[in-house]
Amino acid sequence: MKWAVIFHPHAQMRMRERGAEEDEVRATIEQGEQFPATYGRTGFRRNFSFGRHRRGSFYETKQVEAYAEPQGEDWLVVTVVTRFF
Repeated sequence: MKWAVIFHPHAQMRMRERGAEEDEVRATIEQGEQFPATYGRTGFRRNFSFGRHRRGSFYETKQVEAYAEPQGEDWLVVTVVTRFF
């Protein structure tokens, strides 16, 4: 891998709130589906096996979406969204 994943403080805060780990976000950017997002950003999406309770409900799958913009050869993650199902 030639590039690095850099986390904006906003993204780090959202990751804590939304239950995403840094390694999951890195894997999402490295191996997930890529799609165009607003403001010239790129979205990345990947599903992970979860199989646990979160906020009182049981979920089999966690979906992580990372929104990033290129910074030279690196990716700056500006926000992260999670979905559980």
